[in-house]
Amino acid sequence: MLKRSQASRPSVFEVETLNEHGLREKTSIAGEHPLTIYLDKRELVTLMTLGAEPELLSLGYLRNQRFVNNVDDLDAVQVDWESESVAITSTVMANSGVSLWEQEGNSIAQKMQHRTVTTGCGQGTVFGGLMDEVDAIRLNIPGQFHQASLNALLEQMRKHESIYKVAGAVHGCALFSVALAAASAPFLLSFVEDVGRHNAVDAIAGWMWLNASKLQPDHSLLVFYTTGRLTSEMVIKAAQMGIGVLVSRSGLTNMGYQLAKKLNMTLIGRCQGRHFLLFAGEERFVSEPSLANYPGKS
Repeated sequence: MLKRSQASRPSVFEVETLNEHGLREKTSIAGEHPLTIYLDKRELVTLMTLGAEPELLSLGYLRNQRFVNNVDDLDAVQVDWESESVAITSTVMANSGVSLWEQEGNSIAQKMQHRTVTTGCGQGTVFGGLMDEVDAIRLNIPGQFHQASLNALLEQMRKHESIYKVAGAVHGCALFSVALAAASAPFLLSFVEDVGRHNAVDAIAGWMWLNASKLQPDHSLLVFYTTGRLTSEMVIKAAQMGIGVLVSRSGLTNMGYQLAKKLNMTLIGRCQGRHFLLFAGEERFVSEPSLANYPGKS
């Protein structure tokens, strides 16, 4: 019988936010934990997960990637959250000391050489490299971001023509410049849609490289909008791009929240109409509760 560690992590965390009315409220955010899978002591991949079913996730990954054909070929699945890893041992390794990697006729090594990282959200194969950069990031963000500017930004995105409105199935990201004058209207610099939110943010990072002369960090505030959730990888990428305000139509994860606070980034999520929740970076945000409702609404 397969030996399992039965280890899990909390799926939600409760944090305090500031809403569009200037009132504080508690809300739940999703957990996010890196989990590196090892098969017979060799690293396969790092997945980002809620952590509720790490053993099942790891087994399913092995099955769907066709690394192992039968669960009876596995001896143990042991999760260690201190090292954020799961060690999977094959019956071959347990009985003879020979790993699946060394077993004659096994195609695991060949599959690893030819694997394709999909646009899916959880397979953070580059996560380790990004995390190494966190301590070196220093955000020096000028000015403040007003609620009036946020409302104007969200209204622009609501009216913007997009593939999503026609066909769905895509994520969109946008880069805005907001003049440091109070409540300035955001200026749309770049808008990209792709089947994965990471693809879209990477495309805008490329645009910023090619158009550095158009960016004026001493005179304007860069604001990044995404339809996707704010995970740790999204926060790190935005910080590496020198962006101090990150806005999402969706929610965020606990790792994204913790990293935003560490990096002194303003994080705004759950944006629908004029509703929003400010999760981090309150010192950079100017709350204007009188703007919470649409004109004509009480």
